Amino acid sequence: MSQKSPTRIPAHTRHFAVQLSATRRGARLARLLTERQLDAWGEPHEAAAQVVAELASNAVRHGRVPGRDFRLRLELRADRTLRVEVTDARGDRIPRVPDPVEEDAEGGRGLRIVEAYTDRWGVTRAPAGAKTVWAELASA
Repeated sequence: MSQKSPTRIPAHTRHFAVQLSATRRGARLARLLTERQLDAWGEPHEAAAQVVAELASNAVRHGRVPGRDFRLRLELRADRTLRVEVTDARGDRIPRVPDPVEEDAEGGRGLRIVEAYTDRWGVTRAPAGAKTVWAELASA
């Protein structure tokens, strides 16, 4: 009598990617699409949506080149780590966390929000003079 080993369901990575216009509307759509995609995958979306909102907003505000879009990519790994990537056309403008900002300042908090929600984040160069800002959230 032979014993069969239990059937293993292979762990897999889920991907989602979309190209959006480098406009405020495109940034809002990036957040909405993130919420919907994570819902479809059965994952919570609050933290990821906040991170995408900040990165997409930065891509539109600081990484925009007329006539070029930005790209949103989500990767949910088997260990439930979510990697968010936003690629924009301005590889020459590398984001950095600014010095502390005044309480009533209109900007300067976006990357601090990204830092607060993520386990790590960074920037890599992309083809055609672009850059990708990425962030990882463990156990999405």
